[in-house]
Amino acid sequence: MIKAIVFDLDGTLVQTEILKAMSYAKAAVKLRPKLTEAEVVNGFKEVVGKPRKVVAQALMKKFRLEKAAREMTPQFEVATPWQAFVQIRLKIYHAMIEDPQTLLKYRCPYNLGLLKWARKNHFKTGLATMSHCPQANRVLKILEIEPLFDFIATKDDVEAGKPDPEIYSLVAAELKVKPQECLVIEDSVSGIKAALAAGMGCISVTTDFTRKSVYDSALLPEKWIVDDPKYLRKTVKAYLNKVTQKKKAG
Repeated sequence: MIKAIVFDLDGTLVQTEILKAMSYAKAAVKLRPKLTEAEVVNGFKEVVGKPRKVVAQALMKKFRLEKAAREMTPQFEVATPWQAFVQIRLKIYHAMIEDPQTLLKYRCPYNLGLLKWARKNHFKTGLATMSHCPQANRVLKILEIEPLFDFIATKDDVEAGKPDPEIYSLVAAELKVKPQECLVIEDSVSGIKAALAAGMGCISVTTDFTRKSVYDSALLPEKWIVDDPKYLRKTVKAYLNKVTQKKKAG
């Protein structure tokens, strides 16, 4: 029996992956003006959901940014070019999320609708995000959904990030439910891996940035992958029915 529904934040409740992609693109163009933001955004799709260092290094290599980034290391008092690239990108990204209208523009209405449905139907609700606490809190306040969660876990609460299952195990423990009593809503391969490794069920609602990698990973049966968010609630209900029927049969 599913007792709790646990949500990812970035890419699931709000399309911050688009903003992240745009921030990397703007930072790359700043370092190498002949680039176009569109080509960097497209390159970001290949590394979405991966650790910041991996993303930065991959984009630097792909778009030949290392020399320009190295020249910026003294300015940011960092040791490596990828760190300088990240600092440029973070300054741009933070400016984006400081604008409430930008976050509201990129919220995910159907996925947010599922969160409200879960509360209405008495499921426990949790959030497991790899955003730092201050960033996550700001997003939740702007979207006015902070009160809808029984427990919120951020990157600051765990030692290991997704795909490690630590954050999902933490949420289950705080919600006082067993892992198998949780259904996770995720958008990326790293998040799906974390949920499954924690022993939880998972439905992926994909984005343009994560769709290909989610299908290529073959981590979930296709019936539990949702490409059009309009069908997310229907898919969740189907999953809940499957779990209920399995329990009755057992």
